[in-house]
Amino acid sequence: MLEDFLEIQALNVMNRERFNGAKEGGRKVLLLPHCARKYMDNRCKAIFDPSIPTYICQHCSPDCLINQAVTLAEERGYDVYVIPGGSCVPKILASRRYEAVVGVACGMELMLGYQITKQFGIPAQGLPLLKNGCANTWFDVKALERIL
Repeated sequence: MLEDFLEIQALNVMNRERFNGAKEGGRKVLLLPHCARKYMDNRCKAIFDPSIPTYICQHCSPDCLINQAVTLAEERGYDVYVIPGGSCVPKILASRRYEAVVGVACGMELMLGYQITKQFGIPAQGLPLLKNGCANTWFDVKALERIL
């Protein structure tokens, strides 16, 4: 896990200049892990769209990390997808011509995501989860805000 974290930070530094240039005025996307939703049951009012697949946040809980991240990103002009895993990323990137990508995920998924964005030629920044586990995960919203 530490090796993934260090590699992600190195990739972020190497891609930062190109990413910052692309996000200014370009079409950008934020990819969030569904496992960071406050509730993983019917208390979460997000609507699932299986065609992408993504959850569409309904902003039902102010202290939900996904709600906070979606709000920040949309205020900055990002499209946002709350996805069940990295296998969704190629379909999302192929569906629109994104010029910059931000991903929040566990180290393994971020490494996969970096490979995918490289294949698409899109600069990316990754934010690792601070707690992994595929449920009740969390990330640093302030760090995400700095990236966005």
